[in-house]
Amino acid sequence: MVSVEISPEYGYVILVFVATIFLNFWLGINVGKARKKHEVPLPQMYSDRDQKFNCIQRAHQNMLESYPYVLVLLLLGGIKQPVIAAAAGSIWIVGRVLYALGYYTGDPAKRSRGAIGYIGLLALLGCTVHLALSLLGIA
Repeated sequence: MVSVEISPEYGYVILVFVATIFLNFWLGINVGKARKKHEVPLPQMYSDRDQKFNCIQRAHQNMLESYPYVLVLLLLGGIKQPVIAAAAGSIWIVGRVLYALGYYTGDPAKRSRGAIGYIGLLALLGCTVHLALSLLGIA
C-alpha cells in the first residue's frame, strides 16, 4: 500500500485550477460579446461571413479541447511536485491568453504566440509521470 501526503504547497495547484476557471469565463464572455458585435446568433457555431468572429470562437473552443486533460495533469502532477505543477499550469494559462489575443486579431497565424503554453503542458505531463513512477517505486 502506498500513502500519498499532500503538502501545503498544493494550495498553489488549487489556485491555478481556479485561475483556469477564470480563463474559461473570460474566453466565453469574449465569444458572447463577439456574437453580438458580429451578429452570429446561437446555436450557430461559426459565421459564413465573418472570419474575425470565427477566430474568437475558435480560441475558446481550442482551450476547451485540451482543458480536461490539462486539469487532470495539474491535479495529479501537483500531488508530488506542487510548485512545479502550479508554475507549469500558470505557463499554460499565459499561453492560452497569448493564443487568444493573437487569434482575436483575425489573423489565425498570430495564434502561434501562445505556443509557450506547450512548455507548461509538457511540464505537467512530466510531473504526472513522475508521480506514477514514484507510486510504483521506480522513481
